[in-house]
Amino acid sequence: MCGIIGIVGRTGVHVNQLVYDGLTVLQHRGQDAAGIMTEFEGQFRLRKSNGLVSDIFYTRHMQRLQGNIGIGHVRYPTAGSSSRAEAQPFYVNSPYGLGLAHNGNLTNAAELRSQLSDKHHRHMNTSSDSELLLNMLAVELSTNATNLSIDGSPHMDIETVFGAVKNLNQRVTGSYACVSMISGYGLLAFRDPHGIRPLVFGVRETDGGSEWVFASESVAITALGFDVVRDVKPGEAIFISSSGHMFNRQCSEPVEPSPCIFEHVYFARPDSVIDGISVYHARLNQGNVLAKRILEQWSDHDIDAVIPVPDSGRIAALQMAEVLGVPYREGFVKNRYVGRTFIMPGQALREKSVRRKLNAIGHEFAGKNILLVDDSIVRGTTSAQIIDMARDVGAKKVYFASAAPPVRYPNVYGIDMPAVNEFIANGKSIDEINTIIGSDRLFYQSLEDLIEATQIGQNPPKRFDTSCFNGEYVTGDIDAAYLRKLDDSRNDSAKRNSSDDDEIIDMHNDSA
Repeated sequence: MCGIIGIVGRTGVHVNQLVYDGLTVLQHRGQDAAGIMTEFEGQFRLRKSNGLVSDIFYTRHMQRLQGNIGIGHVRYPTAGSSSRAEAQPFYVNSPYGLGLAHNGNLTNAAELRSQLSDKHHRHMNTSSDSELLLNMLAVELSTNATNLSIDGSPHMDIETVFGAVKNLNQRVTGSYACVSMISGYGLLAFRDPHGIRPLVFGVRETDGGSEWVFASESVAITALGFDVVRDVKPGEAIFISSSGHMFNRQCSEPVEPSPCIFEHVYFARPDSVIDGISVYHARLNQGNVLAKRILEQWSDHDIDAVIPVPDSGRIAALQMAEVLGVPYREGFVKNRYVGRTFIMPGQALREKSVRRKLNAIGHEFAGKNILLVDDSIVRGTTSAQIIDMARDVGAKKVYFASAAPPVRYPNVYGIDMPAVNEFIANGKSIDEINTIIGSDRLFYQSLEDLIEATQIGQNPPKRFDTSCFNGEYVTGDIDAAYLRKLDDSRNDSAKRNSSDDDEIIDMHNDSA
């Protein structure tokens, strides 16, 4: 999972600070690496490296990132690699100069790599599928570029761009939400035909004309003082010229939109609206329906208090406490300077990290029967450690509720989940999972209830990507061989062997 942003400002107004501020709002989507690219006087300016946004960009970098068009990216890796060379945005110099930032995961990456090398003679410097996507866009633009002028005139046949995206959609499978800069012309944003990964755009009117922003979540748009226009539609491409004029086109055959439901379970900020769905209200609904199911199964429950696992379990827990008729309490204090545990390679490291990440407030547990609420359970490592912590500070009984169903299948569309045999729910019943994590009783949301709770708003999607819960892959191209290869790249051994010491070109420089 990553976060992307693209901005077209007024002519002569630098957007570097806006891009930076937008990336800080999207920081929750990736803490592994970040990058910003702008264009100024015909040259791309680039700064990217590993780390948090606030740690990467200094005054000297910001002073160089001039230009009224810019794109940015925050990353966490989806196959264990943390190489600086794979930080985004990427760029190529032909045709015209292209930069791209991508959120998602291509499922036919191996096929694309062969095509690009054997047929189009394009060199890949990393293992990133985002670099593949950029080169596919470059190939299609070159093929369609008969009407594109690079002689300094402002004329460009917009059909060139939309034709390139249409052809790309026919050749690429998987999930992709992208912002791309075409040197001298403007900013291109597009989304895969299924709309798996989110992309929203907004505008603000100024005396100097319209300014535009594209971002993974609506909160990055409103935080910058822009008005949200709408989501980029699945399969749609939108082009904003350097002068601020907008063009859009549907560039794929119609398929059923299938946005990722995990955005509303865990990844997105609660103050975002994605595909017309308020993340906050979706999580309230998820807590509401789960609590009602608990009451159906256990009307005479003995729960004394509902306590969330911070932070993403909090909203569901609030609603659950109300429906169950018991007090809501904060029982854990989170150390926000420890990264996410489920993407850390190695069981021992994860278990050590959980104890550093959370500290229990003993008074809220002592002598009580507690219901702990989390957004989901993946490996179960964190859940077991948290239950132990609750017992250590005096909880009499510890019940556990997951606002999501059991995670039993790999996610192939950009979420860095572990190998299947590391899922606690793999081949196990709920009673067996309950025994392993050490809870007194365990409750999971059903998939049907999760979908119903999330299908809110005026025109909600009829279908979501729920593949990690039911193994149904919306792109229709995932087989057992693909999943075996994915499993090999995601197990702890593979992640321990991953290193950023093998890069040849140093992308730590602040310009390109």
